[in-house]
Amino acid sequence: MVAVNRSPRSTGDEDAPVLITEAAPSYEDEHAARKRKYMLMMGMRFPCLVLAGIFYHTWWLALLFIVISIPLPWVAVLIANDRPPRKSEKVNRYQRNAKAIEHREHRIIDG
Repeated sequence: MVAVNRSPRSTGDEDAPVLITEAAPSYEDEHAARKRKYMLMMGMRFPCLVLAGIFYHTWWLALLFIVISIPLPWVAVLIANDRPPRKSEKVNRYQRNAKAIEHREHRIIDG
């Protein structure tokens, strides 16, 4: 049983949910955000190729659009597959002192 600390000047919101600001987003929300990023980056590839075709008279600008469009699929896949890093958790490891097992002297009993 967990004790909850309530102030004497309670406002009647005892049943209100607690806001957790450090909670990670759900897997579904995270996956949807990664899918949006992927679709946006892959959607930028086609306009780059169209702009390269429009500016074919200016060879350096057309080449720039083509060079930009080449790594877009690779970058989009890397970003879509990237998950946020896991939180580092401090592992509680039990370490005992060898002297703590027996600290007293032994008595010898003569028989």
